[in-house]
Amino acid sequence: MGKYRSSATRREKPVKQGPHFVWRGLGCLMMIIIPVISFASAFELVKFGLAKGWPIPYQLLGTPKLPEIVYKVDGLWLIFGRLTGIQHLYAYASIGILIMIMLSGLISVIYAAIYQALGPSRWGPMDMPPPKFRPKKYTR
Repeated sequence: MGKYRSSATRREKPVKQGPHFVWRGLGCLMMIIIPVISFASAFELVKFGLAKGWPIPYQLLGTPKLPEIVYKVDGLWLIFGRLTGIQHLYAYASIGILIMIMLSGLISVIYAAIYQALGPSRWGPMDMPPPKFRPKKYTR
């Protein structure tokens, strides 16, 4: 209720700023790059492990067996039929998923450390400063 300003005027809402467009693009690339790196390294790791005689469970080795309905329906066979020709598919998939989880976790820890070191301050300009209270030393 100012002298020269009406209370009926609308206040403009502040423009909400999202993350920088470079970060969005980097996140999109990471969603593509991390699975590709994971499954490529899983392929090489399984190949190396088989050559060196590592104890890989026999359930993960060999070609996958699909349910009977896939063999009966032509559309499903066109989609999933090529999977039956890939040797050790279960080993590649399981090790690839494990590598993807470990790689994503490592990137998250590195990002958290960098954000902690270089990120914005903990207290903003509208926050109250922390209290300067020091308790008295207890003596009997």
